[in-house]
Amino acid sequence: MTNTPQRRRKLRWRLLRWLGLAWLMSLLPVILLAFIDPPTSAYMLARQWQGRHDTNLVLHYQWVDLDHVSPQLPIAVVAAEDQNFQTHHGFDLGAISTVLARRGQAGRMRGASTISQQLAKNLFLWDGRSWLRKGIEAYYTLAIELLWSKRRILEVYVNVVEFGDGIYGAQAAAQRFFGISAAKLSARQAAALASVLPNPKRFRVDAPSAYQLRRRAWIERQVRQLGGPTWLQACCESKSRSR
Repeated sequence: MTNTPQRRRKLRWRLLRWLGLAWLMSLLPVILLAFIDPPTSAYMLARQWQGRHDTNLVLHYQWVDLDHVSPQLPIAVVAAEDQNFQTHHGFDLGAISTVLARRGQAGRMRGASTISQQLAKNLFLWDGRSWLRKGIEAYYTLAIELLWSKRRILEVYVNVVEFGDGIYGAQAAAQRFFGISAAKLSARQAAALASVLPNPKRFRVDAPSAYQLRRRAWIERQVRQLGGPTWLQACCESKSRSR
């Protein structure tokens, strides 16, 4: 009995060591992907699993550095999805407050997910809705924002986000829908790609609905108001230097 307190202390330290190891292991992929280009993502793997019996299923994914992506695409994505991208730290609190204030009004509201949150989901999580999933998403969102530059976040996002059924990233989308490389995307084409986010299974780049055409025009206006690609490049460079 005299050794009981000592055994408890050993058990506590052992538990703390295991928890610390688990925490480090959870951060390891975030650390690695800050420097290594992801060969795939959780969403791509899930899509392959869902279609494992479909012999016609082919996923299109080809990594390209951000320097080889037209600057029109990152700014179009920011204009469409996350206009406070350069100032928030993973969560757009203003947008979240607006969503909460308007909850319950008629019509289906657009969510307040940032590009960082969507990237965390695409890279590390499964599709679905639960508090557990939201908690893990928040954890990885914070980790990405702390360990990556804003430029790296955009670079990975435009490479892994789905623009059509089985079509992931800027290069695959540019080739599939326009027959060009990602480097040659025009402002109009970039806005067309951004218009399907975040629901590429409902909307199609190659068969835009009236809503998408209006949204594309809106995205183009927002890009001009934000200052265009030059503004975004300057923003990301300054954020990178401040890290």
